[in-house]
Amino acid sequence: MILLAGGSGTLGRFLIPMLSKHEPVTVLTRSPDRTADRTGDNVEVAIGNVSDPESLTSALARIDVVISAITGFAEKPPLGPAAVDRDGNRNLIRAAVRAGVKHFVLLSILGVSPEHPMELFRMKWEAEEELRRSEISWSVVRPTAYMETWVGILAAPLLNDRPAMVFGRGTNPINFISAADVAHAVDSASVERREGGIAEIGGPDDLGMKDLVETFRSVTGKQGSTRRIPRPMLRLMSVAARPFNAVLARQAGAALVMDTRDMTLAGSLTTSRAIAPSTSLTEMLKRDYAG
Repeated sequence: MILLAGGSGTLGRFLIPMLSKHEPVTVLTRSPDRTADRTGDNVEVAIGNVSDPESLTSALARIDVVISAITGFAEKPPLGPAAVDRDGNRNLIRAAVRAGVKHFVLLSILGVSPEHPMELFRMKWEAEEELRRSEISWSVVRPTAYMETWVGILAAPLLNDRPAMVFGRGTNPINFISAADVAHAVDSASVERREGGIAEIGGPDDLGMKDLVETFRSVTGKQGSTRRIPRPMLRLMSVAARPFNAVLARQAGAALVMDTRDMTLAGSLTTSRAIAPSTSLTEMLKRDYAG
């Protein structure tokens, strides 16, 4: 039996149906409302919170594999990457060890390091370190940025007659991967249960944010204007917004890093690239937005 933490997000839409085809899946959630559309045959819900270790005990009973896809990047204080991606994963890993879980799959992110300018990457690194120190068989999946997430942020506003968004110059090449392809990699890791396996995966193309918006226009036929937020404004927002809107400050800081740092697949790999289906941006857009 598999326990999936973080199944209410973008990845869960694709991952839950894959997992439940070959094994019963329990989706860990703070609120049943967040996963109401994810239940079905071979899928059930367990109430628990990774910030509350005691709440995890019953959810982990009879579980063979834990998959952690949790993230606090878009969460308001007191949650956030430190509280969720580092501390939440630490609680879940330790609870899995106590429960006798056989294998733990951690969804991390490509390019993690203890010195990365983005807090999310540093906290994912800390989670990986906790897993490496633990007494449990483990594997890690490190994808690049989700196409679905960034299309929703940058281009999807055009569907509601609002301007598309471009952060910074918008020309820095970034590797985007479809969450559907990430789901395949996570599903494989849960089946193979390869001790110490690290799968680094990315999409077929490195694209600037402007490229993403223009491809969206081409596929959907939605034109509209573009609102650009220059780098100086992103720097200001990442600091000035922190006291009253930590999420906005975090997003601005991340956008600045993505516009200035090497975010290509080749520039981020530390191991060999895993073999995974490669959905192009155009294919993803036709799947989710065309027709």
